[in-house]
Amino acid sequence: MFAQRTWSPAVRRVFPQVVDLVYAVVSVWLSSTALRTWSDPHGYWRHTDVWAYVLIALVYMPLVLRRRAPLTVFIGTVACVLCYFTLAYYHVVVVSGLCLAFYTVAARCPRRVAAKCAAVSLVVLLWGARLAQPGSGLFSVAFVTVMVAVTWVTGDRFRRLAERGERLAVLTEQLRLEQEEKAQRAVIAERMKIARELHDVIAHHVSVISVQTGLADYVFISDPRTARAALKIIAGSAHEAMAEMRRMLVVLREGTERAQEEEDGDHTPAPGLGRLDQLARRVEAAGVPVAVRITGAPFALPPGADLCVYRVIQEALTNVIKHAPTANASVAVHYDEAAVRVRVADDGQATPVATTPGPAGHGLVGMRERAVIYGGTVTAGPGPQGGFEVELMVPVSRDR
Repeated sequence: MFAQRTWSPAVRRVFPQVVDLVYAVVSVWLSSTALRTWSDPHGYWRHTDVWAYVLIALVYMPLVLRRRAPLTVFIGTVACVLCYFTLAYYHVVVVSGLCLAFYTVAARCPRRVAAKCAAVSLVVLLWGARLAQPGSGLFSVAFVTVMVAVTWVTGDRFRRLAERGERLAVLTEQLRLEQEEKAQRAVIAERMKIARELHDVIAHHVSVISVQTGLADYVFISDPRTARAALKIIAGSAHEAMAEMRRMLVVLREGTERAQEEEDGDHTPAPGLGRLDQLARRVEAAGVPVAVRITGAPFALPPGADLCVYRVIQEALTNVIKHAPTANASVAVHYDEAAVRVRVADDGQATPVATTPGPAGHGLVGMRERAVIYGGTVTAGPGPQGGFEVELMVPVSRDR
């Protein structure tokens, strides 16, 4: 297999040259044989001598280079054929060499160049037609004219097909590059999506676990009941984090493996506004009281938008735990006819997420990326009464 891949391109490059070489050698041999054995009882043509064989060789052997220098080979062939006809040797044996040289020009050179070469070829062949046997002059003229025309049309058609093939190859390469770029963008987008999910899941639950671990350690001896309650919260957060991580892995898998995972795994509902109260209780257990208020007429959101709203609220509350652990937080969700609007606020002195060092895609950047996917917006900044506010708007019509 390796040898085939190594030699195949070299063979494809050399094969046409080998074919041309074989054609030239065989043509010289056949023409020389025909010239030597053709009977001329009436003396129509000049007696064969060494110059006839030299001219035949000069007509056919340069055809080996016709693909590399078609115009140069054509000019040389025309000069040799013209000399051959002028010396009045048996004319038929050199006609195919001139036709092949002209065909190569028509197939590889611009049409205006081929037209000039067609005129030259016709003139030279008409000059050779004078050597035809008496009574066949008109036939020879007609035959030569048709032969030049057919050769020109055939070569021109090959040239156009070759140009079309080159354009197709260029378009195919462009399409391949576009597909690779599209696939690369899709991979990057999927990586960003996974990074956002990992950040939101891990950051929130680890923040809760960190706070509860500190509390459990602080009251482990003085208040065992509180320590046990903190440990239960830690276990619950760890379990939920594992469940959400498992759900992400299921999405990334395919076929029977995914189906088996869904059968063997738990069936906890996917994160969404339906689990907002559970999220609030978990944040309250971490020491940040959360007041949830829902206004408007609630309706079911599409799964993607529902997860987007939930993750933005989760990230906003996680940042309250991180940056304002002594504050009170509130979550207001409003349903209207064309959108869902969310406002997460606290009354502490939270450090703005945008100024917190971290990789791109975290904090407010991650929230905005999520919202943009569904045509929404996220704004954040200090609240009018102090603290920090995050507002989200996701356009979702209830008439779906």
